[in-house]
Amino acid sequence: MKAVVMTAVTALVLGVAGAASADQGLAQKNACMSCHGVDKKIVGPAFKEVAAKYKADKTAPDRLAKHVKEGTKGNWGQVPMPPNPQVKDEDIKKIIAWIMTL
Repeated sequence: MKAVVMTAVTALVLGVAGAASADQGLAQKNACMSCHGVDKKIVGPAFKEVAAKYKADKTAPDRLAKHVKEGTKGNWGQVPMPPNPQVKDEDIKKIIAWIMTL
């Protein structure tokens, strides 16, 4: 019985990790990783910094989606984030959901 439970837990953890890695793949595919690192600033803030800043903000996913689509200026310093209208809305939702787990 213990082995069955451990197998189920392992499968669940691997499934969650696989989904997270797929969403990170979407970030790479859509060139997000050109300007943002997971845990280090490149041009824009690290995704972990974004997650920490918006952790308690229930409106963050919608606001961040708008930032991705329309671009922003002044949220993280002087370097603006250009608009990314080519990124599909469903991809943006998955990417932001992944970022918020960091």
